[in-house]
Amino acid sequence: MTSRIGVVVMAVLLALYIAVAAWYSLALFSGGRPLAIVMGAALIALALIGAWALVRELQFGLAADRLGRTLDGEGGMPEAPEHLRPNGRLLPEDADRLVSEYGSAAAAEPGDWRAQYRLGVVHDAAGHRKDARAAIRAAIRLAR
Repeated sequence: MTSRIGVVVMAVLLALYIAVAAWYSLALFSGGRPLAIVMGAALIALALIGAWALVRELQFGLAADRLGRTLDGEGGMPEAPEHLRPNGRLLPEDADRLVSEYGSAAAAEPGDWRAQYRLGVVHDAAGHRKDARAAIRAAIRLAR
């Protein structure tokens, strides 16, 4: 629940930043000076990129959460090993074994979103954020 509150707070702060940047860019446009107009256009571009990134991340998070709830409801989430690091991550020997195990399962069933999602969860627990996001993105695509 605390992660959801964090997401909402960060989304509101980013939306506020985008709104302030857009408002400030309009103030720069009204100055009429060429440099101010260029800076205003750059701020508008950055605000649009920020809005696009915010929407994409929220879509990803909501879709991943939906799939995670579905998989958890089915009892299909990976079991955590008995021993973890203090930060909740997997120990290196468990991480290698589990990534290999769930990676093989995902490779054996390339069309199964559940296998891809489980691989993403294991990658995340191992601290491999980039690989985790890629696997969960693949799961989202397959679930559609």
